[in-house]
Amino acid sequence: MKITFPDGSVREYAQGTTAMQIAESISPRLAQEVLAAMVNGKVVDLQMPIQEDSSVRLLKWEDDEGKRTFWHTSSHLLAEALESLYPGIKFGIGPSIENGFYYDVDSPTPITEGDLPKIEAKMLELARNKEPLVRKEVSKADALKTFTEKGDQYKVELINDLEDGTISFYTNGCFTDLCRGPHLPNTGLIKAIKLTSVAGAYWRGNEKNKMLTRVYGITFPKKSMLDEYLAMMEEAKKRDHRKLGKELELFAFSSRVGQGLPLWLPKGAALRERLENFLRAVQKEYGYQQVITPHIGMKDLYVTSGHYAKYGKDSFQPIHTPDENEEFLLKPMNCPHHCEIYKVKPRSYKDLPIRFAEFGTVYRYEQSGELHGLTRVRGFTQDDAHMFVRPDQLLEEFEKVIDIVLYIFKTLSFDSYTAQISLRDPNNKEKYIGTDENWEKAEAAIIQAAKDKGLNTVVEYGEAAFYGPKLDFMVKDAIGRKWQLGTIQVDYDLPERFDLTYTGADDKPHRPIMIHRAPFGSMERFVAVLLEHTGGKFPLWLAPDQVVILPISEKYNDYAQQVLQYFNSRDIRATIDERNEKIGRKIRDNELKRIPFLVIVGEKEQADGTVSVRAQGEGDKGSMTQEAFGDFITGLVKQEIDKAKAVK
Repeated sequence: MKITFPDGSVREYAQGTTAMQIAESISPRLAQEVLAAMVNGKVVDLQMPIQEDSSVRLLKWEDDEGKRTFWHTSSHLLAEALESLYPGIKFGIGPSIENGFYYDVDSPTPITEGDLPKIEAKMLELARNKEPLVRKEVSKADALKTFTEKGDQYKVELINDLEDGTISFYTNGCFTDLCRGPHLPNTGLIKAIKLTSVAGAYWRGNEKNKMLTRVYGITFPKKSMLDEYLAMMEEAKKRDHRKLGKELELFAFSSRVGQGLPLWLPKGAALRERLENFLRAVQKEYGYQQVITPHIGMKDLYVTSGHYAKYGKDSFQPIHTPDENEEFLLKPMNCPHHCEIYKVKPRSYKDLPIRFAEFGTVYRYEQSGELHGLTRVRGFTQDDAHMFVRPDQLLEEFEKVIDIVLYIFKTLSFDSYTAQISLRDPNNKEKYIGTDENWEKAEAAIIQAAKDKGLNTVVEYGEAAFYGPKLDFMVKDAIGRKWQLGTIQVDYDLPERFDLTYTGADDKPHRPIMIHRAPFGSMERFVAVLLEHTGGKFPLWLAPDQVVILPISEKYNDYAQQVLQYFNSRDIRATIDERNEKIGRKIRDNELKRIPFLVIVGEKEQADGTVSVRAQGEGDKGSMTQEAFGDFITGLVKQEIDKAKAVK
């Protein structure tokens, strides 16, 4: 049989050769590092025999699929350790997650944070045994018998939902689990383990079910990698946007207002406004038109769009009015409203492309346990836009959106990113709406646009929106964490659902194509990521306060006010710290607020009409006249803006 590798090379192997044997034939070192294999787009165990001509990619730690396999195996190792330490324990699910893994368990003896070190030690002991992970296909009847005899009702429930002929077990050591796989060849590859926390989780995410214990952890093939990760997590605690948002007085939450509904404080609102104005200016250059739509819409609007069928159960409940025939929803998406704006008047092929942009607030009812600061909320504002284009305009318009996204990333120093081409799952097409023909055209356009722009891309099947494929930008922040920010989507379906048309050059009606686009994603999430990326030290043009004026004593408060008025006249954002504190304390406190410049005023400064300048993290910069300092600040801002324009 012929095996095709990612570089296009082809080798011949005997039928039934495994991916591990292929790795060994290439290099002994590769065989030691490989964790799993992707065969014809599907991740499989290294021991699985390959029976036909196939494309094969050998997965190592550097590959996301390799990490997922590593962490999924680690969850089984955790379960084996728990079963040996807590007799009678029952198991729910144990998947890999973005950073590590977890297992949900029902333990007769409570598991606490204090128990984690002994569980880690047991995992390491078992890992050293290099236990192979052995796969076995089982019938549904045998699977049910196994876990019924074991008294594990959670596995029995999962098995009842599976089709006969699709069920497999994996065994490592004395532990056998219901699992599709894939897994590592053996547990010996797991060298470093850290169990990070214990939490509660309702079985299958349903609040009516029993609360299970969720044990989180992360593992690595080298101890040095764990040490680096733990150092990164310590830095992440310092950069936590919830902590910084409180310290910098940017946003707050109130139980009276409701969970997941952020309150933007004056400084945070001003920060948001500057970001919005920045994007508005870019959009104006690219020919976008601003629109505004209501926060609610008739339920039928979202039934027509398909959003109600897809997201209705995750939305806030319908709003009923005195008219029994009226039923509204809080807006979960902006796109149906923009379709209705398109339909306000007839459109000609000469009018296209049409670009509607809106900072539109939408609402989705996230479960309370999933809420997290600004990154997971129930009410958020999208920097949304929808383009209505002719087929011959699709590729060019899509590439222009890529240009906008990359300009934003460069301006805000997001220098490390990957473009994820999110396609539909070819084996589960019923999850999506629209024809195969339209999906194929949309996916081809995205792939071509990414290629034309020379983007570093990865392809993820099954990650498309229900109405179309998309290009998601995965950004690495200053400490190496990945965030999904900008997104661009191609949609043939909504124009069909809303019967959108334009008159072509042939005087016949034609269907436009929609492009959905949100470079920030949402204002809330983007501010959270930007806070953690910068550690609260924003570029000068964006900083909530650019300068703080520190009078040495109350005697100089009047002079500080004069300085403030002058700064205000130069559009320099400044504030005064008039507290009756020693100047050293004022300096320390305001350094912690990440304000870029501190100016100190006392007897000498008042007499000379000057200010004494300190830069954040750099110390004393000497004395300047008010005018000279004003020129200095506006000059720095201009440099930042000019640099951004040069990038564009």
